[in-house]
Amino acid sequence: MGSIVHVLSSYGVGGAERVALDLAIGQKARGHAVSVVSLAPPPDGAMAAEFEAAGIPALRMAKGQGLDPTLVPRLARLLRARRFDVVHTHNPLAMVYGAPAARLVGAAAIHTKHGINPATRGQAALRRAAAAFTQAFVAVSDMTATEARAARECAPAKLHTIPNGIRLDRYAPDAEARAAARVELGVGDAWVVGTVGRLAYPKNQVMLVRALAAQLSSRRRLVLVGDGDDRARIEAEVAQLPEPRWVTLTGSRMDVPRLMHAFDAFALSSETEGLPLVVLEAMAAGLPVVCTAVGGIPGVVQDGVTGHLVPVEAGALGAALAKLAASPDAARAMGQRGRALALERYSSERMVESYLALYERARR
Repeated sequence: MGSIVHVLSSYGVGGAERVALDLAIGQKARGHAVSVVSLAPPPDGAMAAEFEAAGIPALRMAKGQGLDPTLVPRLARLLRARRFDVVHTHNPLAMVYGAPAARLVGAAAIHTKHGINPATRGQAALRRAAAAFTQAFVAVSDMTATEARAARECAPAKLHTIPNGIRLDRYAPDAEARAAARVELGVGDAWVVGTVGRLAYPKNQVMLVRALAAQLSSRRRLVLVGDGDDRARIEAEVAQLPEPRWVTLTGSRMDVPRLMHAFDAFALSSETEGLPLVVLEAMAAGLPVVCTAVGGIPGVVQDGVTGHLVPVEAGALGAALAKLAASPDAARAMGQRGRALALERYSSERMVESYLALYERARR
């Protein structure tokens, strides 16, 4: 295969960055030389250390302010110097600069669309122009592919669907880890609803707080893992609760698999999504899930079997979570079915092999 580089907009903690990490780890384990490059100026986000810890060189090529016409040639020089054969970009910014740079040095350009990417007319035109330099354009779910097709984001012949996968072993249920995580979070023997993700408006955690407002008590708790621009708004919502102490905001954490063991159910309140890794991770951890029916989620969560799908509405979300809490045995059975499904369909090994096969076809 030669040498592979994943191009990211930054080393911030997000789904695309975590997919790139799992891909890079799997590709390295199969004997490929793999690196990653961020287009953000310093300081690095927390994912840079994660890549380095996994033995994946974390490189940098900072984009200037606004549209940076110097970045494509600068990036091309880096690609040529490192002799990369495959350039895999993640989300639009990385593609806009990474795909033409790959073409300049004769490398194969693969792009992954991880979710809905709003754009102005000018931005959409720029992205289509960049997509023309790719050999393959990957969507992470059938819904994401449908959206790409409807927006004419790439030539139809280039469009592929490869569902995200995760390193399932990290989420195997563990009673000892659960006990330790619950002690750390101070939740006692309460029934805990947890969520993980950037605290950002599209993730809609404010709605989750509102959905559980009337249910929270010493016996029913909410834990939000993550950080982001919407934190102040979420904290203001929590402050209005009769007892704010029943909600825990952990901030950004790099030990999500360990914390997830503390949950009894997982909730996702997003307004938009692609195929969120965190839902797959929650299923792999054996948790019943309650999710808004957006993006690729309905293709993963089997309503009434592995969890509940609800509209983007606080009342429906709260009612579904209350139903799980009232029937803990049924909730655990849902979680067990979800774990079985995750093990069957969503391994990182399957994802890695699918991408490597696509790389081979692209380089012919």
